[in-house]
Amino acid sequence: MAFASYLISAVFHIMRSVFDRKSLGMISTAVLGLGLLAHTIAISVRWHMATHPPLSSLYESMILFAWLIVVVYSVVEVIHQLSLMRPFVVLVALLVLVYSYRLNSSIRPLMPALQSHWLGIHVVTNLLGYAFFVVSFIFDIGYLVIRRGRASGSSDLVLKLDASSYRIISLGIFFLALGIITGSVWAEQAWGSYWSWDPKETWALVTCLIYAVYLHLRVMPGWRGRRRAWLAVAGFLSVIFTYIGVSLLPGLH
Repeated sequence: MAFASYLISAVFHIMRSVFDRKSLGMISTAVLGLGLLAHTIAISVRWHMATHPPLSSLYESMILFAWLIVVVYSVVEVIHQLSLMRPFVVLVALLVLVYSYRLNSSIRPLMPALQSHWLGIHVVTNLLGYAFFVVSFIFDIGYLVIRRGRASGSSDLVLKLDASSYRIISLGIFFLALGIITGSVWAEQAWGSYWSWDPKETWALVTCLIYAVYLHLRVMPGWRGRRRAWLAVAGFLSVIFTYIGVSLLPGLH
């Protein structure tokens, strides 16, 4: 039901943009809320059935990740008033759900190493960071596309997308850094070492550094605008590899 609701919400919002009818936008918002409610119930039911937070497999983390994308974007939309990007963010959440359906969805008991209160803190903070980066990625792509179509590149929408992306990335890097720190503390308790250069933690650090460079380049005139937006896009590619790509490599994760 969540998948169908998200898809319908995106379609209605596109129709609202095409036909410029406010009522279609209201329907889109209502259906998005319905989908989010259904998604929340699904996560809660799985939690109850598993008797532990549903965070122990890639399938479970992706279900939560899709939920966080929608939640984070909904908050950002209200604060920044940028509903134009809604269909594209929802599309990413749908793609995450589609990918998750290919994975093993069976409920399994937690491995001893995962039976820690750090599990929820570490996984959720990382996924929150990724969710913020998804939203910033959509904003940066929107910025690049719209600016390309406007010679001056100084429209209110372009400037708003750029400023909003910067703030969103600031939050994303905060949560990703928090995820790295909590993971290090957990690793020390579980394996006696804060850092082991595991592929997952190494690429999380690389991603964090890319976005840190992005934030610092804001004060450099030569790296404003398109260049910085492309760097943010590169950061998001690193996010994808950190989250999914490293699963193909041997490591503790």
